[in-house]
Amino acid sequence: MAATDRTREVRGPTSWVIFAGVMMVLVGFLNFFYGLAAIVNDEVVVVGGHGAIIADLTAWGWVTLILAVILVLTGFGLFAGATWARVVGVGIVLLNAIEQVWIFPAAPLWAFIVILLDVIIIYNLTARWSDPV
Repeated sequence: MAATDRTREVRGPTSWVIFAGVMMVLVGFLNFFYGLAAIVNDEVVVVGGHGAIIADLTAWGWVTLILAVILVLTGFGLFAGATWARVVGVGIVLLNAIEQVWIFPAAPLWAFIVILLDVIIIYNLTARWSDPV
């Protein structure tokens, strides 16, 4: 095997990308159950604040549920080392952080924690982003 052949070998995902994938799956599962609770029974999700942003808890639940499924699937794509998963991951996590602003008046601590996790995931997906050598 020539030296040039070895440099063209495709590397697997880095440890930071795997970490981002694990976090995406975790946030996805948590959001899935939280969104499901908001859809099935509005009384399960207790609204503590009186904010102006949240319009309908059931609608928020559906959006959260759909984003959760995409988060989990993209997280599994990161485990496989797919480049598309990094690109989609950055976009979907950004949407998830924006979506958390919708529920912030109702559950500020939860929304703050999820936004923080989203920022960490975005950092891990974008830091040292380069093509395999």
